[in-house]
Amino acid sequence: MKRILSTCAVMAVATVAFSEGVAPDDVNYSEYGEVEVSLSGTDGDAAAGLEIMVSRGKGNCIACHQVTELEEYPFHGEVGPTLDGVGEYRTAAELRGIVANAKMTYEGTIMPAFYRTSGFTRPGNAFTGKAAEGELAPLLTAQEIEDVVAYLLTLKD
Repeated sequence: MKRILSTCAVMAVATVAFSEGVAPDDVNYSEYGEVEVSLSGTDGDAAAGLEIMVSRGKGNCIACHQVTELEEYPFHGEVGPTLDGVGEYRTAAELRGIVANAKMTYEGTIMPAFYRTSGFTRPGNAFTGKAAEGELAPLLTAQEIEDVVAYLLTLKD
């Protein structure tokens, strides 16, 4: 009975790990930073991606990027390039790579790596002024990355 239960537990953990998609440290970036396969294994939801784009507690993309379609949301930034029309000149693989870790495409960028959990120089522990303890979670989940990519692909001129 113990052996059956432990086998079931191993299978359950493996299923959960597989259903979560690609782990942040296992993302395969091309030479130019593209990520060809879905990080979550599921298509993105453009409506959910829009919410992440404008959410101050999530992606907050409009804090740095201007998006004409999102004019109803205040405080668009001018640090990053405008995202108007990005769905016409970028592929899903390019956008996925940039959102996951823009530094793989643009070495000196200040854009956060939204799907990275290692290789940082002393990340902080929220607003405590102390170094982070334990493992870090990515800023966005694999599915949230896919959702943002799905939204960005809708931005056409």
